[in-house]
Amino acid sequence: MTASRNRPSLGLALAVAILALPIGVGSAPAAEQPSAQDIIEALKAPRMTRGLTTSPAVAARAAEDSKFVDTLRNRTTRSLTTDEREKIASIADSKPKIDLEINFEFNSATIAAKALPQVTALGEALTSPDLKGRTFIVAGHTDAKGSETYNQGLSERRADAVKRFLAEKYGIETNRLVTVGYGATKLRNSETPLAGENRRVQIVNTSDK
Repeated sequence: MTASRNRPSLGLALAVAILALPIGVGSAPAAEQPSAQDIIEALKAPRMTRGLTTSPAVAARAAEDSKFVDTLRNRTTRSLTTDEREKIASIADSKPKIDLEINFEFNSATIAAKALPQVTALGEALTSPDLKGRTFIVAGHTDAKGSETYNQGLSERRADAVKRFLAEKYGIETNRLVTVGYGATKLRNSETPLAGENRRVQIVNTSDK
């Protein structure tokens, strides 16, 4: 008898609880921005397993890549040729890297106020003992809205803006930050060309240490 009396009360309480849920509950929460530690872990070079040695071909490729990066240290972003940009992308494929959604003011290369926590985390990561002194590629990307020429220029200016922030606020030597822009040529989400995740800055650790 007691159990049957409690059933309506339980059902009523459940109904009230469901009605009290905020609208939109159950939808996917916004992705959290990577912390400084997250960035460090993503950019740290993998440790060599004891007993394994690098093949001569791999060592030669690494030396060639390092020499090429050295030629870019004091180059301006806009001076890079298409072939050089593709060479940088090829090097980045095999290196530790992370994509960061750094917001900028609309139609601008000015870092937005809401992006300050993310670029601050980046600065803290790149000056940490794990990463300090390494050379990094700072690659700017846009979504597909706008012309090819406009997007290329915008991606370059945004990469330069991140470089300036890191140099001015964290004292990172500018010759250790190689900037490059890709416009909308390398979309992260090609199925949705205007998606926010395409408007990003990729950081690549070029060091094998």
